[in-house]
Amino acid sequence: MLKLTMFTYEQAHKLLEKYIQNHNLRKHCYAVESCMRFYARKLNQNEIDWAIVGLLHDIDWELYPDTHPLSAVPILQEAGVSQEIIDAILGHVYPSRTNVQRQSLMAKYLFACDELSGFIVAYALMKPGRLKDIHGHGVAKKLKEKAFARNVSREDIETGLIEIGLDILTHANNLIEAMQADQRLEIS
Repeated sequence: MLKLTMFTYEQAHKLLEKYIQNHNLRKHCYAVESCMRFYARKLNQNEIDWAIVGLLHDIDWELYPDTHPLSAVPILQEAGVSQEIIDAILGHVYPSRTNVQRQSLMAKYLFACDELSGFIVAYALMKPGRLKDIHGHGVAKKLKEKAFARNVSREDIETGLIEIGLDILTHANNLIEAMQADQRLEIS
């Protein structure tokens, strides 16, 4: 497992704290980080690089939502983040917005984890035990309700599933397992 960047997780976390003040957006970044760590271990990839991409994928969202994720590039380049991580971050939106195709495994998994992890959090908020009380079957069923979490793109979720070659049940259960293991994600 080759490490892509000399940029450290600690540096990434400091960057997150500098650019993201919104508590819920930080939690979303932690959720995506947890999911990316899970898949890095499962796919024998560099866990730190995958954690960094999950943690920083929305680094510019709070300050520059209209130009996200393009406005992240100078922030990440100045910090010394590798081009592969930057390209994965640019690829977590539709290529028509950034002209960057998702080619790496990291980029494809980031795209697949982003929207679905947000949907899972919204679903967990409805349950008494929050994340502890949910399973992939419930997530898959709730995805069919277009009015629930309507800002979550079902099309992005479906595209992500196709790109990583998993069905919704398997992917949802993997993300739930990853997020349940992260104590930073206690949802109240």
